[in-house]
Amino acid sequence: MTTPRPETLAKLTPVLTKRWLSPDAWRIGTYEQLDGYAALRKALKAHPDDLIQLIKDSGLRGRGGAGFPTGLKWGFIPQGDGKPHYLVVNADEGEPGTCKDLPLMTHDPHALVEGVIIASYAIRANRAYIYIRGEAVHAARRLRNAVQEAYDKGYLGRNILRSGYDLELVVHSGAGAYICGEETALLDSLEGFRGQPRLRPPFPATHGLYASPTVVNNVGTIASVPPIVLGGADWWKSMGTEKSSGPMIYSLSGRIANPGQYECSMGVTLRELLELAGGMQPGHNLRFWTPGGSSTPLLAAEHLDVPLDFEGVAAAGSILGTTATQIFSDQDCPVYATYRWLEFYHHESCGKCTPCREGNYWMVRVYRRILAGQGTHEDLDTLLDTCDNILGRSFCGLGDGATSSVTSSLKYFKQDYLDYIEGRTAPKLSEKTLVGAH
Repeated sequence: MTTPRPETLAKLTPVLTKRWLSPDAWRIGTYEQLDGYAALRKALKAHPDDLIQLIKDSGLRGRGGAGFPTGLKWGFIPQGDGKPHYLVVNADEGEPGTCKDLPLMTHDPHALVEGVIIASYAIRANRAYIYIRGEAVHAARRLRNAVQEAYDKGYLGRNILRSGYDLELVVHSGAGAYICGEETALLDSLEGFRGQPRLRPPFPATHGLYASPTVVNNVGTIASVPPIVLGGADWWKSMGTEKSSGPMIYSLSGRIANPGQYECSMGVTLRELLELAGGMQPGHNLRFWTPGGSSTPLLAAEHLDVPLDFEGVAAAGSILGTTATQIFSDQDCPVYATYRWLEFYHHESCGKCTPCREGNYWMVRVYRRILAGQGTHEDLDTLLDTCDNILGRSFCGLGDGATSSVTSSLKYFKQDYLDYIEGRTAPKLSEKTLVGAH
């Protein structure tokens, strides 16, 4: 294991993670000792429009995967329309490899609560919701405790800090469906319906929760608001790159010495992240990796120095996504990894649209044939043709994400597929898995 160089260590910029190792970091007393709710006091003295402009000036972009400018999204909310406004926090983190929102809510829930209050004040919302996965029991308990502590201290409820502003905050546990990470499916689930994506337009900014103006933001996005209010837009932009400002939590997992969360300035490279994480495990060499979770196209060892920001990753042919950096070695099989991801997407498809429902169903069966040693060369054309009929044609992004690893693994590792088909690689699956696969 090598010690990171000073210039690499300088890439570490703990902002959202700075309190995680403090004793009882999840309690309001600790949070208040470490700048907690100071940003709220400052924000309540400002005009809501000035706060929206501050977030625009900071260049903050959504941390949930799409990277949409946060201040611009807030500015879409119509004012003076006579309708209630809502803020909904998407805490339904559940993509394979993604693990940055759950530790944030577990270790520092008040950072999210304070961000919710400031964001709600900015968009003139008097009711806010945090929608969290049902499986995330521990994080949900920490959040609910933090919300109650905030109510007890007067940070939530009526006349917050005697400002005249009222806000009610509800922590809502979903049923654990990956599709509810899509914002409109989340809204349907929050309203008590089955979680399925809505047809857009209309968009949530005008017809969101209960057909009212709604902002839906990710946990990391909202938790970034208090430090921006305290530090200012220029301070935030001093980290990261020109078009991808601020720090980002990179979730590193896989064949590395020290998996975990590494908060770095955006634009850090995988080479630098691996250095921070102690390198690859002994006997393993990097072969392929995901820059942003299983729904982003795979990258190979040749992409070690790609800047991990929105523009840099896009230029390399992938997507930054949720910065879930899954790292695989020369001892891992890209065909089998893609098969396991596809099983997940097939299972989690809500079934609303034909391309995703049928496409993933059949692709899983094609992969089972290949991995059982009974694939054909025509199967590779079938996979690409199916991806072509899913990408851009499914109702929401789940279908698009499912095709990412298929097309990218065929691009970089077609020989691995051919080795199964032509008998050079021993089958990984038995013929029992082929029941109903033909």
